Amino acid sequence: MTQVDQDLDRIERSIDIDASAEKVWSLIARPGWWINEQEVDPEPELRKDGDYDVLVHPTFGEFRLKTLRSEPPHHVAYLWVDNVAPEAGTTVEFWIEQRAAGVTLRVVESGFSGLRKDREAIANHVKENTHGWEAELEAARRFVTEAPS
Repeated sequence: MTQVDQDLDRIERSIDIDASAEKVWSLIARPGWWINEQEVDPEPELRKDGDYDVLVHPTFGEFRLKTLRSEPPHHVAYLWVDNVAPEAGTTVEFWIEQRAAGVTLRVVESGFSGLRKDREAIANHVKENTHGWEAELEAARRFVTEAPS
């Protein structure tokens, strides 16, 4: 894979959150928490369908997610199934790393090159999701720090 292709295959972002790893884990362990309108839904509609969790968003529709790995309270990885081509998807991983006044929450979304889209569509998808992750990490910070303990 060339450097340009690698740039189109992976997004990595992080945010510092002044909260415990356990409190942040209680959010990121919930499949699809990041599918929202820039505010985390405290009680999303989530159901099981075999190995998949299905998040139902009132505006955006249904999203299928599969938990690939879970290592509480530090790492979780999901397969985010592509709604257009269900045999494809991206991997979304979260890490919680301790720091002096709380934690750093890091997200990596990868696998865009495996989506059944042309290069321009993948580039647009990566651009949109890059902006999206910045907004969602901020939403996570607000949700975790403003929620009652």
